[in-house]
Amino acid sequence: MTMKHSLQKYARLAIVNGVNLQKDQGLIINAPIEAVDFVRVLVKEAYDQGAKDVHIEWGDDMLTYLKMAHAPMEVLSNFPQWRADGLLAMVKKGYSLLSVYGPDPDLLNGIEPERIQATSQASARALSEYRNYVMNDRVTWSLIGYPTMAWAKKVFPDLSDEVAQEKLWQQIFAITRIDQEDPIVAWNEHNEQLRQARTYLNEKQYEKLIFRAEGTHLEMELPKGHIWHGGAGKSAEGILFNANIPTEEVFTTPHKYGVNGTVTSTKPFSYGGTIIDHFSLTFKDGKVIEYTAETGEEALNNLLETDQGGAKRLGEVALVPHQSPISQSGLIFYNTLFDENASCHLALGKAYPTTIENGSEMSDDELDHHGVNDSLVHEDFMIGSETMDIDGITPSGKTEPIFRNGNWAISFSSRSNRP
Repeated sequence: MTMKHSLQKYARLAIVNGVNLQKDQGLIINAPIEAVDFVRVLVKEAYDQGAKDVHIEWGDDMLTYLKMAHAPMEVLSNFPQWRADGLLAMVKKGYSLLSVYGPDPDLLNGIEPERIQATSQASARALSEYRNYVMNDRVTWSLIGYPTMAWAKKVFPDLSDEVAQEKLWQQIFAITRIDQEDPIVAWNEHNEQLRQARTYLNEKQYEKLIFRAEGTHLEMELPKGHIWHGGAGKSAEGILFNANIPTEEVFTTPHKYGVNGTVTSTKPFSYGGTIIDHFSLTFKDGKVIEYTAETGEEALNNLLETDQGGAKRLGEVALVPHQSPISQSGLIFYNTLFDENASCHLALGKAYPTTIENGSEMSDDELDHHGVNDSLVHEDFMIGSETMDIDGITPSGKTEPIFRNGNWAISFSSRSNRP
């Protein structure tokens, strides 16, 4: 299969299964300028599928670095309102959102942490309403990977630039099923497997999850009426879409006040161009009260101090078997889109309102009352391994195995076909 043909298949998967673009719908594409040739393939596919307009939001890591290094703090602390207004106007008109993701994991090494924090806080505040549209699935949206040179060299540091990028492309094509004859059929089958897993968990309605592994003993209450998602989801208008390509997870929200114990990371966490690694968090009544990190502790502190407490609480718990294709690759990708789908993970910060019954219709106070966290951030970090055991506590108090030795302790092959 030629590279051209593979890119065409990848673009079609992103447009058809990712955002599931509808005829006469608009599309926003966020992409690094390094991906310009692939973006042109995406745009052609979008128009072939009936798009009425495709708007591109370009990014460039080097320009980002130069601004972070040299711009005055007053600039970093103020996100352009016209940009936020423009993006919000488009999603209000029903534009889908596709992000082409391949940041340099080490981009902001050496930049003063307070400058990074000021920038992320400013963008989070300005884009909060826009992000609410996305996190409430009022529009379809998807995130796909692109192997920028800096990212490829991080994953394969001993290879030449060109060979590293080619090897990372090969990994992406395999993990996203592009190397199969019909990736869309393969993804439909994969989505069905994830649907079976989430159906089982939704029927169980566990009151609590207990995680045990080396360095981890965490007890996590789940809100009453919580909803597990995984694989293809539905927008508010009922359109199926895959928010992440790849995805291997089923996820819901923890109770923001019901998390107790300690959890230890199992993979590096790339946050805002800085690597945080070998870290642990201790929770009491849902809030981080202690933390340590061998690498990036100051960046972790800045993340936790992003807002008035929301960043110190959890907004997502996701279950991913150790036998997932990404985990079995044996690679650390230094990219959350990929690493989070190799490992069970948690997210600090905002929860998806769709992970609780009628959550999209609740006010902030109502969500808080139901234990659903709010924050300016949503940052996933990995905790799973081949030694992870997870138990579920049923409403009657019975303890049931969910994961053993990092993999499902449940068979889904004969589960019902109910969504």
